[in-house]
Amino acid sequence: FLFLAFYLVVIYSVHTGYPFPTAPPVDPFAKIRVDDCGKTKGCFRYGKPGCNAETCDYFLSYRRIGADVEFELSADTDGWVAVGFSSDKKMGGDDVMACVHDDNGRVRIQHFYNVGQWAKEIQRNPARDEEGVFENNRVTCRFKRPVYVPREETIVDLHLSWYYLFAWGPAIQGSITRHDIDSPPVSERVVSIYKYEDIFMPSAAYQTFSSPFCLLLIVALTFYLLMGTP
Repeated sequence: FLFLAFYLVVIYSVHTGYPFPTAPPVDPFAKIRVDDCGKTKGCFRYGKPGCNAETCDYFLSYRRIGADVEFELSADTDGWVAVGFSSDKKMGGDDVMACVHDDNGRVRIQHFYNVGQWAKEIQRNPARDEEGVFENNRVTCRFKRPVYVPREETIVDLHLSWYYLFAWGPAIQGSITRHDIDSPPVSERVVSIYKYEDIFMPSAAYQTFSSPFCLLLIVALTFYLLMGTP
């Protein structure tokens, strides 16, 4: 009877031109809100002063949602963007979550563990509710992972405070390669998911011109040009 009913619906649709039901559209990736930074979520921005999630060289946010922490990452790259959780400021022995842009145009969330200077992919992936997009030459993603996890070397408990390592770089056939800069930025101090701050870190170009020595040099050159030469 069910088969006959389906057959009659098909015949009716063909002869009347009535369209078949279509799957509901997939929700587009919701843009990262930066006006919440320091209020309902913590943020790190690396790049030009005043940059946001779409213009910073690197951007990360975190916020607690029940038993999870939601992370948002974005970077100026066509390959991958990642955050590492470390007991120190050095690469090695770190739990790493990376959003990787593959050859099919998808952005996948992967779990890695830093063995020295090499990132090893770990099959046990704590990420869930994953979503990502590659637009305007940027990799952007959002995912959640539990605050508490069973004790394991490759997955840290996020209720503890860790240094955050920020990195991004190219990918080859969906596999990450060396990060873009030799010394990727690191949080100045350990980060607590229970404290929301909006922290800006100037990229190398802006660090140069904002240093006291360079400001003094600029003042001296300006004075010299205004006074002229004898």
